Amino acid sequence: MNDAPAIDLEALAREAGLPGLLADLDASLVGLAPVKTRIREIAALLVVDRARRTLGLTSAAPSLHMCFTGNPGTGKTTVALRMAEILNRLGYCRKGHLVAVTRDDLVGQFIGHTAPKTKEVLKRAMGGVLFIDEAYYLYRPENERDYGMEAIEILLQVMENQRDDLVVILAGYKDRMDTFFKANPGLSSRIAHHIDFPDYSSGELLRIAELMLSGLQYCLSPAAREALVEYIDRRREQPHFANARSIRNALDRARLRQANRLFAAGGAVSPEALMTLESEDLRASRVFSPSGDAR
Repeated sequence: MNDAPAIDLEALAREAGLPGLLADLDASLVGLAPVKTRIREIAALLVVDRARRTLGLTSAAPSLHMCFTGNPGTGKTTVALRMAEILNRLGYCRKGHLVAVTRDDLVGQFIGHTAPKTKEVLKRAMGGVLFIDEAYYLYRPENERDYGMEAIEILLQVMENQRDDLVVILAGYKDRMDTFFKANPGLSSRIAHHIDFPDYSSGELLRIAELMLSGLQYCLSPAAREALVEYIDRRREQPHFANARSIRNALDRARLRQANRLFAAGGAVSPEALMTLESEDLRASRVFSPSGDAR
């Protein structure tokens, strides 16, 4: 083996298109520095494993099941999509697609219903990534007639016996996932990578909003940008804030108000007016009212 030629790891990565994928991940996702670092580490592990297999070095296939924890709207599903593509390019997922499900897609309402539902989902996910959001809802110990444990047992078998053809990503709030794993040590032992998604800062949320608007060919007037900065600061302090998801919803409502404002004004409308959100489109939100309702 000492006579074997050296393997260029960078060339292997380029062959799989990995540099482009990671660059796109950096460009399209605001913030999430620790998440991006872990994704690069996992990608490096897979490139090295690929090099070892090229040399015929014996090693167990790396375990790739993951857990994504964090609050809503922090990019967990988006990163799972990118992870599926990376795994496909490096030869660890033959299809590279993502199947995203929740408890309702896996657990039945009566005896004999859960197994076929769970197996059908697993069949669709084979060759790719199965993303189970709010996975802790699979386990409901307070209800002795609940069938979630049956789905968990089927998942355990597939995660162990068919790990070469399916990657499972469990996702949800960190504290609830910790409790879930304590109650289900079999699942916990099969998860190799735990990645925590931090909340976005106000500046990151503003950048996300600007990227969303740019993708839709909208922009903010200077006054509207000031209003959005204030909106973000206020909204972050309110209950049920869902990071980028809440910002997207706010922009959708602002676009609705802009459309109504332009329509009510009547007459011809310039392209600039059609593309520009004004301060009033944002400040009409109830977030700015004395009650501070998040709308």
